[in-house]
Amino acid sequence: MIVMVDERTDVSDAYKNSIGREGYSVASFSPPEFISWFNSLSEPDLNAVDAFVLGDFADRPQITRNLKRRVHAPTIALNDVAALDVTLRLFEAGADDVVRKPVHARELIARIAAIRRRTTVEEDALWSFDGLVIFGGGRSPEVNGREFQIPRRELRILEHLAVNRGRRSTRAQIFASVYGMFDERVEECVVESHISKLRKKLRAELGYDPIDMQRYLGYQLVRRAAIAA
Repeated sequence: MIVMVDERTDVSDAYKNSIGREGYSVASFSPPEFISWFNSLSEPDLNAVDAFVLGDFADRPQITRNLKRRVHAPTIALNDVAALDVTLRLFEAGADDVVRKPVHARELIARIAAIRRRTTVEEDALWSFDGLVIFGGGRSPEVNGREFQIPRRELRILEHLAVNRGRRSTRAQIFASVYGMFDERVEECVVESHISKLRKKLRAELGYDPIDMQRYLGYQLVRRAAIAA
């Protein structure tokens, strides 16, 4: 999920629609709404956020500093006009990128993916074990050295589990990452259907199921050795 913050609803709605067409869920907030939401959110839910995009509004440096104290997700600021002093303050506050508008949704997604690559270890892979390599930014995973084509929703689930490696994700957290916390058009149970199909495909390709599920605790990527132990 990508979080868009702007005090102008027409701007946030436009980006929400254009980024949504690229297959990403988007939650949009006004700055006061975002502060309230951010302060009330648990760490696991924050980890479901892929990136934060901040429109041109007051108090962005302070909001950016608060973001970077709690999360590692890319933070991109959008400027309406070129202003060196504003850009420098945002970088000093911890922004990963500052972009002059207008900017296409695809470019924003590409910039987010580039930031994630710069901050990801193990040769740009989020997960690289036992023949399964998972990248970020919508890039198809690899299985035994070959590109592994899967539907977009299944890919987003796999990326979410890879980003949150080492900890379990509940159905609700995966739903928030893939569909957005406020999408009431889709039932949470659809996540289980996607995961079931994904596990079946991975099992057929790898010879084992890398997605472990424990009731009440959630889902987690695991290595083959952990299953055999």
